[in-house]
Amino acid sequence: MNSETRTKLQARMKRIGGQVAGIQRMLDEDRYCVDVLNQISAVRSALDALGVELLTNHVECCVAGHGTHKEHAKAKPMKPAELLAELRTALSRFLK
Repeated sequence: MNSETRTKLQARMKRIGGQVAGIQRMLDEDRYCVDVLNQISAVRSALDALGVELLTNHVECCVAGHGTHKEHAKAKPMKPAELLAELRTALSRFLK
């Protein structure tokens, strides 16, 4: 993952953290249930967008770029079948 992508994802995660803290405040303030549920929905959507960004980056760098020195520094060497199995597992977990 390059530094620009990392910075972008970190900023997105900070916003999500702020949204989660906002839900806690809403509960502390005994806000209307539907308002809290709407905020929870917004957090889910933001987490999904973050996940899609990470998955996209993983496919571009670690799967398609495997063996080109563009993959993550901690990616272990794998054969194509192993890469596909790992991707299948990641997608399965993300889409639950």
